[in-house]
Amino acid sequence: MVINTREKNDILIVDVEGEIRRSDITDVTLHQWIKEQLERGKRKILLNFEKVEFIDSFGVGEILASYISTNNLGGKLKLVKISKKLFLIFQVTMLTKVLEIFDDEQVALESFFRE
Repeated sequence: MVINTREKNDILIVDVEGEIRRSDITDVTLHQWIKEQLERGKRKILLNFEKVEFIDSFGVGEILASYISTNNLGGKLKLVKISKKLFLIFQVTMLTKVLEIFDDEQVALESFFRE
């Protein structure tokens, strides 16, 4: 998994690439990385999954844990540009009822200011 970031206004856009899965390597997990951003004061986080190819149950747990950590601190975590295959996984796990998922990045960014 590769993570690149950009900022627009006060929204941290996180471009995730590759696979979100349990790894034998001691890489930082997505949830650990999100918690570091929360500690730095980031409260509006948009995960861009356009280049995410695979997610396993561990990855689903990482996204849910990231959402909970963000929400507990009064922040918002949203997703954009997930593939149909990943959307199906989110539907089966009922995460579509919890997470805000967008097809268009601009629409997702604007949604942070409508709340």
